[in-house]
Amino acid sequence: MGRVVLSIFTTADGVVDDPQRFTFQFVSEDSMRTGLEQLQAADALLLGRVTYEGFAASWPSMTDEAGFADKMNSMPKYVVSTTLKRGEWNNTTVISENVAETIMKLKAEVDGDILIYGSVALVRWLLRNELVDELRLVTYPVVMGGGVRLFEESAEPTVLRLVDTQAFGSGVVVLTYAPSRDALVGWEQESGAPVGDQ
Repeated sequence: MGRVVLSIFTTADGVVDDPQRFTFQFVSEDSMRTGLEQLQAADALLLGRVTYEGFAASWPSMTDEAGFADKMNSMPKYVVSTTLKRGEWNNTTVISENVAETIMKLKAEVDGDILIYGSVALVRWLLRNELVDELRLVTYPVVMGGGVRLFEESAEPTVLRLVDTQAFGSGVVVLTYAPSRDALVGWEQESGAPVGDQ
């Protein structure tokens, strides 16, 4: 059974858009090694249209000794879009309807991770539909002060369970979380109020 795993770059204040503004100065050998291990553990990519089109415009022409490009270009890719008719990048399948059912079927078919990079709008939808199994927030020691954030404003709290932490010498920290409905139920019981009342 596969897992849907999000890996996303974020600042200390939660900004996730245009990571080129805050990531390059923190590239390190340990972070590159972890990134490659994460990619090698994945059996497929799941992307939103905007992220997919950005990747499809750059990755096919890339080469590297470590193996990032070979893996990215050869692995199956699933792009969720109602406007994209077909994908030009190798091994691309467009999911335009029955998204939840298709993702559940995909999870049943693969053994490794179904890896999501970026794709904020898609991730928000997946979170609302409880389809994300793990969130890896690659957190940079930068405060942007404004920008797009991953989590939508909501009247209801969301509780995450910390699975792992990993710190790199550059100051970047990977915080790995899993959604935890049990923890949310516990919060409701402790607060004495239903979610959204406080």
